[in-house]
Amino acid sequence: MQHTEIEQLDALERRVGLMVGLAEVEVKVAQQLKQIARSTRVAGFRPGKVPMDIVVRQHGAEVRREVLERAIGEAFADVVNVHGLRVAGYPRIEPKPEITSEGTFECYAVFEVYPDIVLGDLSGQEIVRPVVEVGEAEVDNTLTVLSKQRASWQNVTRAAQMGDRLTVDFIGTIDGAPFEGGEATGFLLEIGAGRTLPEFEQGLLGANAGEARQVMVSFPADYQANHLAGKTAQFDIVVQTVTEAVLPAIDAEFAMSLGIADGDVTVMRAEILANLQREATNRVQARVRQQIWQALMAVTPFEPPKALVQEESRQLLSKAEQDMRARGMDIAGSGLSLSLFENQAKQRVMLGLIVSHVIQVQQLTASADQMASIIDALAQSYEEPENVVTWYRQSPERMQEIRAQALENQVVEWVLDQVKVRDEPVTFAALMEKEQA
Repeated sequence: MQHTEIEQLDALERRVGLMVGLAEVEVKVAQQLKQIARSTRVAGFRPGKVPMDIVVRQHGAEVRREVLERAIGEAFADVVNVHGLRVAGYPRIEPKPEITSEGTFECYAVFEVYPDIVLGDLSGQEIVRPVVEVGEAEVDNTLTVLSKQRASWQNVTRAAQMGDRLTVDFIGTIDGAPFEGGEATGFLLEIGAGRTLPEFEQGLLGANAGEARQVMVSFPADYQANHLAGKTAQFDIVVQTVTEAVLPAIDAEFAMSLGIADGDVTVMRAEILANLQREATNRVQARVRQQIWQALMAVTPFEPPKALVQEESRQLLSKAEQDMRARGMDIAGSGLSLSLFENQAKQRVMLGLIVSHVIQVQQLTASADQMASIIDALAQSYEEPENVVTWYRQSPERMQEIRAQALENQVVEWVLDQVKVRDEPVTFAALMEKEQA
């Protein structure tokens, strides 16, 4: 097997001519066909006694293609080893348009190499680190939310207020004509929950059970139902019931509903506090980590291999399609394509290469203690943490994911030593809002 000099087509793309001796290919084809002949079954012949010309007709073309592809792969591997190339993705094999030597198969292998990454100066980058205190006030707020989720509803004779739940019948018309989806009986809505258009909810404030109301509603120009977008509808509404929430007492029964076996309210509050503190820590780490990735990208510009970007785009597209199927959505009419994910894929590939570069250059390692700490933290949010720890440790694949996370944590710590870090006090509520935005 021989090859030509490696040509540089652009910054990362290379091309090399490969030559494979056909005589050697035919020898291997004959050997493989003989092996196949031993187990080939054809009507009228005993196993292993099928004439070779029949075996060749049935399997010759496929075997020759496989042997040739394998020989080309070996020739390309020789080039990679001889020249110490760091190949990104898989080579693209192209036939040579020019006349080639007799007795050889010649082609081009077009491939990309990994870029030389030079990490920029991080000293000018600033990381804003949120500082949040989680205390009894946050526990009280959480208990309020939890109690609302467990509220019961009772009928009232007064007029509807914000937060009340109403059962209504309605008919909607546009220019006097009913429209699709504009009629319902026994429709349940909560004033202020934002599950219907604001004008519809506001128009029911002050209404009593049995009262009929007429409410005008303007649909937004970008409303999801195209036949209603930008139009104004009149709704004739009859209120059937008005109910108010009755919140449960924060007592032993409430605590037991949250999984506190003995109903100890003090233990319940302590567990809620620990969960909130853990959530705050995770959110702070996520915000810091995101800023660190942005800082690394900002000081280390380069073009990533197109092959890796395309592969990442395919994976992102596949994940999006899986998510849509899980929601019962139609993929055929979704308009999803590789191009939609190209920018995201490019960023992910670049970041991955930069992080790998930092790990290699700084000789960062993941210790057993670091990996154990990550697993323990993950396990704390489950009822039986010890089972979660075992679940991770019994799988080499899952442990590899933990190792990768530990290495990323080391990169984060290293970057924090290089950049300017400014602590910024924030409330727990503000931290949650920013994370969700």
